[in-house]
Amino acid sequence: MAIGVHGDVLDDLGSRIASGDPQPGAVFTLAQLERDYGASRTVVREAVRVLESIHMVASRRKVGITVLPREQWDAFDPHLIQWNLRGRFRQQQLEALMELRVTVEPMAARLAAARATSAQRAELLRLAERLNALGQAGDGDSEEYLAADLAFHGTLLAASGNPLLTALETPVHEVLSGRAKLGLTPGIPAEGTLEDHLLTARAIAEGDRDAAERHSRSHMMTVWSEIASDDVIS
Repeated sequence: MAIGVHGDVLDDLGSRIASGDPQPGAVFTLAQLERDYGASRTVVREAVRVLESIHMVASRRKVGITVLPREQWDAFDPHLIQWNLRGRFRQQQLEALMELRVTVEPMAARLAAARATSAQRAELLRLAERLNALGQAGDGDSEEYLAADLAFHGTLLAASGNPLLTALETPVHEVLSGRAKLGLTPGIPAEGTLEDHLLTARAIAEGDRDAAERHSRSHMMTVWSEIASDDVIS
């Protein structure tokens, strides 16, 4: 295998480790990677440095590069999310993030109803209406729908006014985008999805915290149930 670009080495090696080959505890060296990938020491070292930053591997002198246990990896890292979505742990990745979203997005919606700016409230309404129009037209699997969906959930998290919730935008973005790239997003969203976007946005616009949380939770539970049954929706 001859891969000479840092990004290519990182992507291939990261994907392999994320898929379980090599497994945690395996040890390799920079020299081995140079030979395997036909890449320079600089390219290989940079790829390993990124994997170290994700806590997927650890380098020690006279030992080599050791694959660390999966539970030590940075679960929110965009690289890792992408690798998991492309590999044998795709379903686990989808379910793990959905379980997180079910837990936090309804609270983010509740907080947004109290804290969102006028501009954020208007934007959530605009995006919900855009999603509804696209979904009704059977364009739920389009780039336009994905862009609006990403913007809606990113705006909702930001409108919570909680920086820890806002930080979840990146992993949510990666999973939604990854599902679209894998062709897992249907043209016609599941029943209730479009309505819950609209109802959540309207409740936030009106400052109704209970309704915002309730409709957001309804939406999250719909998506969660679809993912759990292996029928993934957007």
